[in-house]
Amino acid sequence: MVSVGVMRRLGVTALGLRNGPHRVTVERDLEVPAADGVTLLADRYSPVDVERAPTVLVRSPYGRRGPFGLMCGQGFASHGFQAVVQSVRGGFGSGGVFEALDEREDGLATIEWLRSQPWFGGTFAMHGPSYLGYVQWAVAAEAGPELKALSMQVTASTFRDAVNVGGTFALESALIWVDLTARMKNSLSGITTGIMSPRRARRATLSGRPLAELDRLATGGQQRFFQDLLVNGPDTPFWDKRDFSTTVSQVTAPVNMTGGWYDIFLPWQMKDYAALRAAGRRPYLTIGPWFHADQRMMRGSVNDSIAWFRAHLLDDPSGLRAQPVRLFVTGADEWREFPDWPVPGMREERWHLQPAGALSPGEPPESEPDSYRYDPNHPTPFLGGPTLLGETHPSTDQRRLERRRDVLTYTSGVLDDDLEVIGPVTADLHIRSNREHTDFVVRLCDVTPEGESLNLCEGMRRLVPGSPEPGEDGVRRVAVELWPVGHRFRRGHRVRVQVASGAYPRVARNPGTGAPIGTATEMLTADQEIFHAPGHPSAITLPVVSGGVSPDVP
Repeated sequence: MVSVGVMRRLGVTALGLRNGPHRVTVERDLEVPAADGVTLLADRYSPVDVERAPTVLVRSPYGRRGPFGLMCGQGFASHGFQAVVQSVRGGFGSGGVFEALDEREDGLATIEWLRSQPWFGGTFAMHGPSYLGYVQWAVAAEAGPELKALSMQVTASTFRDAVNVGGTFALESALIWVDLTARMKNSLSGITTGIMSPRRARRATLSGRPLAELDRLATGGQQRFFQDLLVNGPDTPFWDKRDFSTTVSQVTAPVNMTGGWYDIFLPWQMKDYAALRAAGRRPYLTIGPWFHADQRMMRGSVNDSIAWFRAHLLDDPSGLRAQPVRLFVTGADEWREFPDWPVPGMREERWHLQPAGALSPGEPPESEPDSYRYDPNHPTPFLGGPTLLGETHPSTDQRRLERRRDVLTYTSGVLDDDLEVIGPVTADLHIRSNREHTDFVVRLCDVTPEGESLNLCEGMRRLVPGSPEPGEDGVRRVAVELWPVGHRFRRGHRVRVQVASGAYPRVARNPGTGAPIGTATEMLTADQEIFHAPGHPSAITLPVVSGGVSPDVP
């Protein structure tokens, strides 16, 4: 008969991970007291031949057995660490009711419990992606000197702006997540929910029902967290105790960060990186061609974390790379290492929207604006881009979208040389609308010689009365922050910018009325104008890092 330990090792191998040299024992269902008396359950994995080894703490809402137990428990312990994998409040045997994003108190109580255990070796680290990374930020500034390292993937210190992207509402991701957490009842449920939750969410968003009814359609019952999100915008007190961005600069433990170009949290993960750098820290940063739940990223991050923890808990830096920033440059299809972000030598170039759908670095001439009508009853769809567990491919041919009347495109001439862009991307639109309440979506694409238009990054902005204020001619200047990018436009390709007013169901449609998003039923069309003239020069700002470009402007 095959032993349980061998089965665990085989499971780690099946997940594409590397087993370490140590045999591992497991203690199940350790009881961890929370401050209010609730009992949280944890499993402890330990290498049998190492006494009081450093501990890796993982706190998860997705269970502590199955793939998470293998990756974060067996995986770390076989490499010489103790691993404590805990189910957060309200799930998988832990007491209390799950309160999404309310993790500070339970996290600190768990650390206090950890310190009191006879097997605790005096130092610990934390690991995990997404929510498992957010719980690290929730305690990192207050965890004490025993915290020696953090390793987090596709996450941020606050989800405030990721839920409210540019003031819009990230409908699809929110709906998928509440369905996912509502249905996870055992260690293997993540396999089925990971497949079915996006489908249930998509069906609900296509129902035409008000947003406040969509959680019931997807999950079978009303979900309090989803309802809270609908009525609490980014500037409401709801977010204050769930936002740890102000404490990032106080974190002294070394931080290893992994993100994806198509991850829903990337812009805010980069703000956390910037806050650490401004505080004099030297975090490691890896960004790959991944979306949020990309299994390639998950596998690689465990191996990266082992090297990070060996460096900072075992004084063995031999597994660390030479440069702290490692980026996958799409288009070039190669990894590149840098000393910092933004990368050295990056310069910002404004590429202006031009008449007749052109795009070039030159100033636009006097010209009439372009126009389109946005109808929220038939919202502009989302074909591909940052996604949680959506069934869309992160980078998708956009030609079907670009044929719509409610999408404008601006395209450069054919590039004579490669054009490499690595860094933050912003857009500066000069618009006029007959609605004070409306949205704008900007997307950067790479057009191949065959005409395929592949999305690289995007951003959204919801306008409300007075923000921004219109000029005397009714024109409003709108700043849009897009996702960061790391891409090479190859010679013979073209640069394209899309402008639209929807990306449904990635973000909720704007009804044009200013009514609360959860209950809005009246839908008003919006007539939009995009200006490209000397007095109103709409543009996208690209972070150019190498090579020259001399596009033929049509």
